[in-house]
Amino acid sequence: MTVIDAWMQHPGQQWIDNEMFASLRRWKPGPFSETAPPLETTVEMMDKAGVARGMLCAWYGPDGAMISNDDVAAACGRYPDRFVGVASVDLTRPMSAVGELRRCVEELGFRALRVLPWLWGLPPDDRRYYPLFAACCDLDITYCTQVGHAGPLRASDPGRPIPYLDNVALEFPDLRIVGGHIGVPWLDEMISLATKYPNVYIDTSAYTVRRYPGALVDYLRAHGRRKVLFGSNHPFWPAVDCLAGLDDLALDEKTERAFLHDNAAAAFRLEGA
Repeated sequence: MTVIDAWMQHPGQQWIDNEMFASLRRWKPGPFSETAPPLETTVEMMDKAGVARGMLCAWYGPDGAMISNDDVAAACGRYPDRFVGVASVDLTRPMSAVGELRRCVEELGFRALRVLPWLWGLPPDDRRYYPLFAACCDLDITYCTQVGHAGPLRASDPGRPIPYLDNVALEFPDLRIVGGHIGVPWLDEMISLATKYPNVYIDTSAYTVRRYPGALVDYLRAHGRRKVLFGSNHPFWPAVDCLAGLDDLALDEKTERAFLHDNAAAAFRLEGA
């Protein structure tokens, strides 16, 4: 197994049942849209897809934790060779959030922070993010965000790459940024940022290989071969489904390995990956 999955969550029923995911359940029905799987099932599904390690994320929103950092730490503790923790924090309390982020990194071993702009209704160049970005640089961890439209019934504009993420990358040149969910309908903007900034990456979570836009495939095959990471968005989109048809992309061996493994290892500074 060589694949690194850049976007996974292992949810409890509270996350699965959240009202804001109703739109996803309508057009992506299935057992994992309705019932939270046990952790062992998640690992078994990773095995089936050849996923060696998953970036397992917490979820924190305006109403509190939906998947807590300690829940993620517990999963990482049970399977330390399979999961890498991705923290989430309360964006409305920046200093407390910085303290929690440091705890997650220094005590729990997390390697990234994820804050979703659509969840808070705040684009990533809002002042409330900036103490966290400074902490990410200081701690040498990666900031993960969602770019493009919001699948849940929330406004999509905070996920537009330009100008919001462009401002962040310009003002924090040392911050490693992974933009998840590709960036549609602003994919060209996201590709331009990944091309412009050495530390900006794109992950393919929430898309199957057969749904990758042509512009992304062209970028992956050419000058973006070091800037695109595989992601699934498990459990809504299990990795085995997302990777079906990978051979149809006709990637050369070096590009395929970079896409499935090496780019994530570099973006998240994963030792031993």
